[in-house]
Amino acid sequence: MTAANPYLLGNYAPVGAEETVTGLPVTGRLPSGLNGRYLRNGPNPVTPPDPATYHWFTGDGMVHGIRIEDGEARWYRNRWVRSAQVATVLGEPPRPGPAIEWMDFAPNTNVIAHAGRTYAIVEAGARPYELTYELGTVGASDFQGTLPGGYTAHPKRDPVTGELHAISYYWAWGNQVQYSVVGVDGKVRRTVDIPVGGPVSIHDMSLTTSYAVIYDLPVVFSLEAAAAGSSFPYRWAEGYESRVGLLPLEGGAEDVVWCDVDPCYVFHPMNAYDEDGAVVVDLVRHPKMFATHLTGPDEGAPVLERWRIDPAGGKVVTQLLDDRPQEFPRVDERTVGRQNRYGYSAALMNDEKDEAGFTMDGALIKHDLVTGASEVRAFQGGAGEAVFVPESPTSGEDEGFVLSLVYDSEREASDLLVLHAQDFTGDPVATVHLPVRVPYGFHGNWASDAT
Repeated sequence: MTAANPYLLGNYAPVGAEETVTGLPVTGRLPSGLNGRYLRNGPNPVTPPDPATYHWFTGDGMVHGIRIEDGEARWYRNRWVRSAQVATVLGEPPRPGPAIEWMDFAPNTNVIAHAGRTYAIVEAGARPYELTYELGTVGASDFQGTLPGGYTAHPKRDPVTGELHAISYYWAWGNQVQYSVVGVDGKVRRTVDIPVGGPVSIHDMSLTTSYAVIYDLPVVFSLEAAAAGSSFPYRWAEGYESRVGLLPLEGGAEDVVWCDVDPCYVFHPMNAYDEDGAVVVDLVRHPKMFATHLTGPDEGAPVLERWRIDPAGGKVVTQLLDDRPQEFPRVDERTVGRQNRYGYSAALMNDEKDEAGFTMDGALIKHDLVTGASEVRAFQGGAGEAVFVPESPTSGEDEGFVLSLVYDSEREASDLLVLHAQDFTGDPVATVHLPVRVPYGFHGNWASDAT
């Protein structure tokens, strides 16, 4: 008998229908200044996959959205991203747009608003898909003819310039990745091709006011896995030279300073900043990845660390900040690339397992990176990534709201929780009750109507 795939069970299981529901019930009172959309993307296979081979990272993207305006939750929508294959399954014609035929994929990892448009995005060589305000699919996008290839799921927005900085990878590029900058006009204004140690998987990057930070770590494209039919053929490469690179923001590939680090894998940094000639990065470190567990990330506890990267000495000094298993670190986006005091992460807090072998209780952690203190808000059922929204554009770093999707197993549905950052463990400011569950997935953002 084939073992059950945990990423197809419980609240990891896909939902089977698209919904449009207006006038959502709310407990508490939504802040009047919250006007926009909370958006979240995640894998949701449009046809039932083979449990023996399904990899969590390869399910077709489904974007979920909650529209909030004037203290009311106006609507909830969930929509599959219409790649050509998804459109065909749904009995619809393919959408127009410059999709890369052999890498056309319904992006399932993140959803962002930029230059007046909404994009579902993913890594590994596929292009973004543009969405309408109501989450319908417009089509594949090459940023108005300026994106030479695929993109990333994790661009970093400079809060001063408004530009998006990214490191993208694709196995067919060989031993190189691409740094790009997308301007506020939505067009790519700069690219740099950077040699790396192999056809590497670089899930995310970091940004400071001086550098783009590149994580050249030992998860690489495996021809053997691809030949065996793996849908996500990236594997741990024992003996690969692990290193982190600092690319000056206006520099070229020859200007990258590389510093060795112990073998590990990083999906998500929390933030980075320049300090006294060095670069400080707070990130979640995995001891390894895709070495033995090949359907999703499960290779030891991910912990929060601080790396101090010294480009002059070529050294990286690491410091453990929190040893509790956690992921999906976030900050107030206005502090990206600058020193921040607070950060948030999603955590697994106990050893009670569900039928799929996953810890049942989840939590959100608020980190004070100056004092080292933390606050924990636990849930029965999993909590998704925390997204910070300031009360106003001029509010302080801790003056705002923390939004997260939380699974309610009793209702078999999800809630959008709105917490005040300064009362993190107190009563929620508001809870928006969704009509369906949002499967555990990846990333999302608050898309304000004001921007």
